[in-house]
Amino acid sequence: MVFVFATRNKNKVEELQLLIPSHFRVLSLHDVHCMEDIPETDPTIEGNAAIKSFYVYEKYHHNCFADDTGLEIEALDGRPGVLSARYAGEEAIAEKNIAKVLKEMEGIENRNARFKTIISLVIDGNEVQFEGLVNGTILTEKRGSSGFGYDSIFMPHGHSLTFAEMNLMDKNKISHRALAVNKLVEHLNKIAAK
Repeated sequence: MVFVFATRNKNKVEELQLLIPSHFRVLSLHDVHCMEDIPETDPTIEGNAAIKSFYVYEKYHHNCFADDTGLEIEALDGRPGVLSARYAGEEAIAEKNIAKVLKEMEGIENRNARFKTIISLVIDGNEVQFEGLVNGTILTEKRGSSGFGYDSIFMPHGHSLTFAEMNLMDKNKISHRALAVNKLVEHLNKIAAK
C-alpha cells in the first residue's frame, strides 16, 4: 500500500518510513506534485488534520495521513492551541510565538501545559484519528537549542530537560508526535496482518 504523508518535509517522511512496516510506502506532497498550500480553516487541531488528509485523498486519489499539533496552556484557556504556528502573526516565526507566550505568562503561577498531536489517516475515504499527548510545564525563559517551535520553553513532566535540551532520540521516546505515530503504526500493522 502507498500512503501520502501530507507534508513537504522530506526528513519527516524518511523518519516515518523507518517506523512504518516496509510493505507500506510513504510519499510526500512533493512526490505527488501537490505544490499548493492546503488551507487549515478548522477551529480545532482534529479538524485541521482531517482537512489535510481528505484534501490529498480527494484531489490526488491516494490514501493519506496528515498531522496537526498545538501547544495548549491551561492558564491561557488552551491557547495558543490550533493557532500555535501563527500565534504571533501569519509569518509563523517561532521566536515571536515564544516571546508572545512568555509575555502572556508573566506573573502566572499555573504553568501547566500540554502538547497535542493528532494524526488523521484516510484509507478509501474512511478516516481514523490517533492522538498523542504530553503534559508539561512552561518555563519562564528559553532553555536549549535543539528542536523547533515551543520546545525551548516546554519541559515535559517527570523530566529536568526541555524538549530543546534533549537529543532527538530521547525526545522521540516521549514526544506527542511519537505517541501518535506509534498508534498509527499499530493500526497499519493490524491492516497488514489481515
